[in-house]
Amino acid sequence: MSLHKARIQAFEDALREEEINIEKLRALAFNGVPDDKGLRSLVWKILLLYLPRQKNLWRATLHEKRQHYKNYIDEIIVSPGGPSDHPLNISPDSSWSTYFKDNEVLLQIDKDVRRLCPDISFFQTATEFPCLDIVYSNGVKRLHRRVQQQVLRFSTLERRGLGVAKLSNENRRSDMHNGDYAPLTEGREAHWEVVERMLFLYAKLNPGQGYVQGMNEIIGPIYHTFAIDPDLEFRKHAEADCFFCFTNLMAEIRDFFIRTLDESTSGINYVMCKLSDCLKKNDPMVWNLLELQELRPQYYSFRWLTLLLSQEFSLPDLERIWDTLFADAQRFDFLIYICCAMMYLVRHEILHGDFASNVKLLQNFPPMDVSLILNKALEISKNR
Repeated sequence: MSLHKARIQAFEDALREEEINIEKLRALAFNGVPDDKGLRSLVWKILLLYLPRQKNLWRATLHEKRQHYKNYIDEIIVSPGGPSDHPLNISPDSSWSTYFKDNEVLLQIDKDVRRLCPDISFFQTATEFPCLDIVYSNGVKRLHRRVQQQVLRFSTLERRGLGVAKLSNENRRSDMHNGDYAPLTEGREAHWEVVERMLFLYAKLNPGQGYVQGMNEIIGPIYHTFAIDPDLEFRKHAEADCFFCFTNLMAEIRDFFIRTLDESTSGINYVMCKLSDCLKKNDPMVWNLLELQELRPQYYSFRWLTLLLSQEFSLPDLERIWDTLFADAQRFDFLIYICCAMMYLVRHEILHGDFASNVKLLQNFPPMDVSLILNKALEISKNR
């Protein structure tokens, strides 16, 4: 039996047990989940705490969650009640005020999802399972139709100051009106429209956080993994399953997106300091040079850490990295080791570069075999 087939067999054996041994599954997934037989899709559902360990609960869990998601669509998008008062009513409790605020959020979401993973055609193509209550509603329920061309109060949607303009990866992507994904004809729905709906529902159901630019880069790879599952039933419900997995993941990293928590022990500045300390311990020469050049972690690692490296690697490589991140019990500690490993593996270029070239290097990390990065990260993790 080949090594690849042996790995597939090991996963199948682990997933066949009536109660999943989560430690065993994590150990397997840490070294990568095979692309075959929908294994990654199923393993991620377990590691992201969507499916319980007890297999006899899976059917009921999936039915309940998928019904909840259908209700969200019905209540928030298909039949939200609609504005009933006057459009000029300035009361913050006005339903029209809510409608206009929703459209501001939608404009940012719409702008972001139309650029998702431009290197692959997947998000531009039609889903097999469009939401029929929406695509056959004469267009009035399709979210991109609701987008109003108005000036956004970007301060409520974008993180400013910490090099956050890089979140949208503008230097790699086309202008908003040049090359964005176009809607499909009535009765058909593109995958990017599905992602738009999930993000809008997430923003509505989590008003304390709402939508923050960059969340599209986190939900996109999860949805892609679920939507290409060879199992028809899982593929049919990829949207609902993805929504809850994304929600669970955001519960772990949401503090990265909340500016008032930046200085807390769960905030992004604290995590960037941990990366700096890790680099100082494992490569003091690089750390010293970056200190002399005043090249702060905020200039490059804010995007790395906040978006779980989703803009630094191709989708297949990112999925491999996320196998390890999701499998690690202290997964976001290991994210720091991966980032430190990335810097170590380009240390020659850093040590021979000036401030400008090093900023460019770290903000546009060069293509590299991810196995080298993960192996180095594992080595660093053992040097804690």
